[in-house]
Amino acid sequence: MSTLRTHDLIINVPGRPDGFSLNLNIEPGQIWGVLGPNGAGKTTLMHTLAGLLPARSGQIVLNDILLKEQKRRHIARQLGLVFQERQDSFPATVMETALIGRHPWLSPWESEQGEDQARAAQALTALDVNHLSDRLLNTLSGGERQRVAIATLMTQNPDIWLLDEPTNHLDLHHQVKVMNLLADQAGTGKTVFLCLHDLNLAARWCSHVLLLYTSGDACWGPAETMLEPSALEQLYDQKLITVEVDGASLFVPVRSAPKP
Repeated sequence: MSTLRTHDLIINVPGRPDGFSLNLNIEPGQIWGVLGPNGAGKTTLMHTLAGLLPARSGQIVLNDILLKEQKRRHIARQLGLVFQERQDSFPATVMETALIGRHPWLSPWESEQGEDQARAAQALTALDVNHLSDRLLNTLSGGERQRVAIATLMTQNPDIWLLDEPTNHLDLHHQVKVMNLLADQAGTGKTVFLCLHDLNLAARWCSHVLLLYTSGDACWGPAETMLEPSALEQLYDQKLITVEVDGASLFVPVRSAPKP
C-alpha cells in the first residue's frame, strides 16, 4: 500500500505569508479529515498533494520518491482526487465517466475491457447510481454527479484517496453511505484524506484530523486529541456546545442572541 508524506511543505495561497510548514505522515488505513474555515487553503492543499499545484516550498513524497519526479500515469495508479467543483465540458454518460477511472491502467489507444466495465458497474452500484449508467452526466442532480465522481475514483482504485468536500450536495442518507464506503476502503488498507466542513462527520469517521487556519497556521494529530471544543471554536470563530451520543462527541453551534 502507498504512503504519502510531506516535508516542510508550505502551500502557495496567494496573498498570504508563509504559514506553518506541514510535516505529515499519511499512512495506509488512516482516514484524515481536513477542517478549516473558508479561505484556509484546504482545496489548495488537496491540489498540491495531488501534484496539480506547485508548493511554495517543501517536498511531497509518494512511496519514498519525490512526487515531482514521478510520471503522471504512475501517480494516478497510486493516488486519485475528487474535486470539489467540476466542469463537465463534454457530453458523456455516467458509465463513460466512471470508466475514465481506468485510463491510468490502460496503455495508449487501449480500450476498456470486460473487467474494466465490471469494475465501473460495481462502483456505480456502491454509490447508488448504476441505474443511471446510460444518462448523460449533465442531466443529473448535483448529488448524483457527486456520487458519480466518487464512483469514478473507486473505479480508478488508487491506494490513496484525496477527496475535496465529498459530501457536498448529498442528502443525509448518502452522506452516511459515502462515509461508510470510505471507512470500508480504509479497512482494506487504502488511505483516505478528505476535506470536510461538517465537524460531526469528522468526529464519527476520521482517525486523524488536520486543522488549517486562515493565518496559515496548522496543527494535526489523532482525532481524539484534535477535536477539542476550544480549538474548534478558535478555528471557526464560533461557540460550540458539545454533547455525547453513542460514545462519540457531537458539536452544535451556539445560536447568537438576537440584536435588540
